[in-house]
Amino acid sequence: MLADQAEGASWTAAVAAVDGLSARDFRRLAAFIQDYSGIKMPESKRTMVEGRLRKRVAATGAADLADYCARLFDDGGLADEAVHLIDVVTTNKTEFFREQEHFRILETVALPRLLAERRASPYTTLKVWSTASSIGAEPYTLAMVLADASQRHGGFRIDIIATDISTRVLETAAAAIYPEEMIAPVPLEMRQRYLLRSRDRAQRLVRVVPELRRLVRFGRLNLMDATYPVDRDLDVIFCRNILIYFDKPTQQAVLAHLCDHLRPGGYLFLGHSESAAGFGLPMKPMGASVFRRE
Repeated sequence: MLADQAEGASWTAAVAAVDGLSARDFRRLAAFIQDYSGIKMPESKRTMVEGRLRKRVAATGAADLADYCARLFDDGGLADEAVHLIDVVTTNKTEFFREQEHFRILETVALPRLLAERRASPYTTLKVWSTASSIGAEPYTLAMVLADASQRHGGFRIDIIATDISTRVLETAAAAIYPEEMIAPVPLEMRQRYLLRSRDRAQRLVRVVPELRRLVRFGRLNLMDATYPVDRDLDVIFCRNILIYFDKPTQQAVLAHLCDHLRPGGYLFLGHSESAAGFGLPMKPMGASVFRRE
């Protein structure tokens, strides 16, 4: 019995070794992913990458991970596969009202100041960019907060652009359908105004109301691109919990681009462990990982 178990364990380990990524293939994948998206892939991520890529192995008809990598790097298939590869290896953690203090600062500090600076215009449009929108929780949270504020402040216009490098999550975001448990952080009065429950209650799904969905425009964008097809007079940019995946030179480049797209007086919101300080940018810290363009 023990001999059989030992033989079985040995066979399982041998299969895993054959089916896994070689050190060379992982290095090639990690280098491409970082060059393309800025996301670092240390050796500790190797098992995660293997697991996620097996779906692409099956979808492409490759024999195994080694064959898949050969098609990418040796047979010229990388250009056609790049978007799909990035889709499966990127992590898209998100939730409604994540880091809630940011939305309080937006509502009570940034917004009154932004509106006061342009009070002379009766048709003020507040321009906001969610740079790593994932499945849409962040931009729809922004839409809820700003829609409520618009009613209190005389009806300013709202234009939210939401981008992500993953086409997969953008499809989910555009559909705006979420499991009920995901909306737990949304205040009850906002749920009643901005979320519709499925007619089939057994599905336990909700959808963002059409009038709120119309405030948000989704599109694919890679923060590693040399230029961004986004307005350069934005009032607010949310770029949270993405810089932590970049090395310092990449952080510098991305923050410089974001700064260029903020109008003077505009606000940049980063993740709680991220900062725009120390990069020589005209950004003034406002607390809680919030910066104001000077």
